[in-house]
This record gives sequence, C-alpha cells and structure tokens, in this order.
Amino acid sequence: MDQENRLGTFLRDRRKRLDPAAFGFSGRRRTPGLRREEVAQRANISTTWYTWLEQGRGGAPSPQVLERLADALMLTEAEREHLFLVGIGRPPKASSSSQEGVTPRLQRFLDALPLIPAIIVTPQWDIVAWNDAARLALTDYTTLSRDERNILRRMFLDPETRAAQLEWDSVARFLVATFRAETARAGENDRAMELLAELSGKSTEFAAMWADKDVRSTGEGVKRIRHPAAGQIAFEFSSFAVDGRPDLKLLTYTPAEEVDAKKMRRLCQDPKQRGQGRRASSRA
Repeated sequence: MDQENRLGTFLRDRRKRLDPAAFGFSGRRRTPGLRREEVAQRANISTTWYTWLEQGRGGAPSPQVLERLADALMLTEAEREHLFLVGIGRPPKASSSSQEGVTPRLQRFLDALPLIPAIIVTPQWDIVAWNDAARLALTDYTTLSRDERNILRRMFLDPETRAAQLEWDSVARFLVATFRAETARAGENDRAMELLAELSGKSTEFAAMWADKDVRSTGEGVKRIRHPAAGQIAFEFSSFAVDGRPDLKLLTYTPAEEVDAKKMRRLCQDPKQRGQGRRASSRA
C-alpha cells in the first residue's frame, strides 16, 4: 500500500516529524508530529481532502495544493521537488523570485577561481554574485546598481557593452533565446514581464529577436570580447545548476587558449587593473 501511495506515505512521514509546539499547537498526543487537521489548517485545505491525500484517494492534487502543503510542512527545496514528483509526476516550476545574493560558501567557491571569471545569474539574466576575475575581465559589477546588473539590459541598451562583443549578434540572440526558455520554465513573473516590456520598447533589435521565438538552453559555448587593457580574449563558458536554488545558475568563463590564459594572468596580477573600476568598459 505504501509503495502504491507514495504521496500519502511521504506526507504522513513529514507530518510526524514536525513539533506541534513550534507551530503553537498544544494538547496531549498519542503519536508524534502534527495532526492531519493541523496540517490541513496550515495549508488552507479541508481536513477531508488532506486525509484523502494521505490515504491515496481523490485523485492527483493540483500544483497549487502541493505548494501549500510544502509550505505547511516546512519542506526543504529537495523535499518540495520530491513532493511534486510523487504527487503529480513532475518537478515544480523554479521559484520566480530570487533570494538576495548567495550563501557565503558559494561566494567562497567563486573567489577560489582566481583566473576564471564566474558569475551567478537568475533566469532573467540578473547578476547576483561574481568573483574578482569577472570584475576584471567582464564588468566591475560593484560600481553598478542592482537594476544595471542585468546582462540583457546591458547587451541591448549599453553601447560600450555592445562594442566589446566580437560577435554581438550571436551573443544577443543566444541571450534572448535562453531568456524565453527560462521564463517559460520558471513561469511568468513581474520581473520577467517588466524586463520584456522595457527591452521591447527601447530596442527594435530585441523586439525582432523575441518575435523569432527561438528557444535555447544556456549550456556551453565560446565568448570573445575586446578588453581595453588585455586586447581580445576568448573564453569557453559553461553553465551549472546551483543545488537547492533552481532560480540560479552558475556561469564560468575558462580562457580558451594558453594565450588567453596568459592575458588573464597579467590582468589579474596587474595592480593598476585590480584597483581600477570598469564601469565605462563593460563587456557584460
């Protein structure tokens, strides 16, 4: 029965792990954890419906009900994903609103890549974290406001960012196609719609590329830039999921050839470059 009703087994197990006192529930109990009616109350669903879910009756719940149950049971991101998989056979959509910044541990990982530019981005291409190599090779993000730290906005609306790209058209099309794919995966949200409206209104090129309806994954590829101090540099970029943060993605830019690695070493070791802001020399 438990194997057939994996959703009910999981709900019951997580319900029994919770401390009633932590949620303001009192009274003597014969079994550990919250009662069914208490979980139903926290999830704003009927006790009967919740009981049926634990018993494997009543059909599959909606994604909205599963979201409320995940919150009611204080599930971790991994547990939330498992709840959706056993409940409706697919993972939940990624969270549409990113938390501010990243964990200190993830920032230390970025900082441990002294010669490899690395950034953390949202589905809307907002940059939320970076390392020193990215600041020196791409853009000094510390000099930019939060709204300015958006790669799509800089690529289409900032002339100097555009001029720094050796292959602007292909880079721009790649960004638009991944933006479309990520927006569909994460679900429409205010941030994505606001960015879409702004770029469509201010850039005819963005509007034309968006109308093409191209869809691509971030994956990997090559990025070539013009650096004002180091000259042309080629990077091989790769993208990685951030465990526990489906709303974020890690991008690393490894120098493509030894000549590019030498340029990065000189750039990162030059005290003048390390102390110089690069707002006017953005390469996104």
